[in-house]
Amino acid sequence: MDTVNLKKLAKELGLAVSTVSRALRDSHEISKETKDRVKALATAWGFQPNAHASGLRQNKSKTIGVIIPEIENNFFSQIINGIELIAQDKGFHVLVYLTHEDTEKERSILQLLRNGRVDGLMISLSNTTTSFEHLEAWRNANIPIVLFDRICEELDVPVVTINDMDVSFKATEHLIENGCKKIAFLSLADQLSISARRKAGYLKALQKYNMEPQQLLVECGPDNKTNDEIIHRLLREEKPDGVFTAIERLAINMYEVCNEMKIKIPEELKLVSFSNSPSAPLFCPPLSAIVQPAYDMGREAAATLFRLIEKKTLLSYEKKVMLRAGLCKRNSSAITKSRF
Repeated sequence: MDTVNLKKLAKELGLAVSTVSRALRDSHEISKETKDRVKALATAWGFQPNAHASGLRQNKSKTIGVIIPEIENNFFSQIINGIELIAQDKGFHVLVYLTHEDTEKERSILQLLRNGRVDGLMISLSNTTTSFEHLEAWRNANIPIVLFDRICEELDVPVVTINDMDVSFKATEHLIENGCKKIAFLSLADQLSISARRKAGYLKALQKYNMEPQQLLVECGPDNKTNDEIIHRLLREEKPDGVFTAIERLAINMYEVCNEMKIKIPEELKLVSFSNSPSAPLFCPPLSAIVQPAYDMGREAAATLFRLIEKKTLLSYEKKVMLRAGLCKRNSSAITKSRF
């Protein structure tokens, strides 16, 4: 058989070429019966539409961009999986970019993508981002954008987050109920939205139980060596009996330093952290973790972005989506029996 194209399909079916094209794109303008006829013949003849050529005709790249700060964190890997599911269903490709927590890299990626390489963008901000002109410029260019997890509250764009403040309150309260009197909170840069929300939940719990944060609000650094030094100093000078870390990486640092200093978890120090790592139950002792619905966050962010790409009107509840995380209590925060 000669090369199959839209004209051959149209001639065989007795339809216009434009009708066949719209049927293969699942257009709402074409009846289901016609779509089924067109798709059945296309399948039988082994015809695959040229998505790239179709995209060019519509001035679309059929590609979306995703900017994340890192990929080592299992949380972001799960988000990418959720995004991919929706994108594949829509016939789109996904380009993933890493900022490595570098604002300048974040700016340069956004500038690169404004030349039409993507039809829309999802972004979780770097922890060094303190100004948002580059995001405002993207929004002003009328290119669809959705922020997730690490967001900018001031920017008028759709966002997908979790109940950071509420679940951080519950994590801190859990440590208090299990006997902790001096609880430290470890986070990344204070200007990061997730750090601010999680710190607010921690402080709210302390206030409820008439406890003071003292010098236990600890802003950590960009690398493990710096964080190990910060944690060594905290445990040596302040001696907290409970620690709540805003990200999993800091919990790993805590385990390592406690091991070096021969501080027993949970006998001498109880620990809770945000973590989506499947290995959290395998830590010694198993890590009490706030588990985020990362996969669902990816799906929600992608679904919202495609509504914008398809020029659908977002309802108010679709502009600010908040998913719920849960606290999984394990041995790192458990009450230990007295030897006496």
